[in-house]
Amino acid sequence: MAQQQRSEAMLKSVNKSDQQRHTAETAQSMTDVRHEVDRIDRILVGLLQERQSFMDAAARIKGTRKSVLDRPRIEDVVSKVKAEAERQGLSPAIAEPVWRTLIDRCIAYEFESFDRLKPGLDNS
Repeated sequence: MAQQQRSEAMLKSVNKSDQQRHTAETAQSMTDVRHEVDRIDRILVGLLQERQSFMDAAARIKGTRKSVLDRPRIEDVVSKVKAEAERQGLSPAIAEPVWRTLIDRCIAYEFESFDRLKPGLDNS
């Protein structure tokens, strides 16, 4: 429930500077481009924070530290992302390495969260 409230608050907190002014086709200056890139970055930060919160949930739910690293799941996620990237026109040269890095950092975060939530439990 708290995450849903955070997501709703994030959407409500969008002010005029966060509203889309241009598309890639209508941008006429680097100021226009930078405004949109900065706006998108703020949205991405919120989405990444939401994703991170689920790493905390996974750490809470998983019974052993060993279960944090799930290689088949990593490949499943990457496969799904690559398919969605192709569907939406995102370059695979961006999508795959970005998601592999994201997954790597999320796993590291999840290990930290597991250790914080379950000190001394299966810390090998």
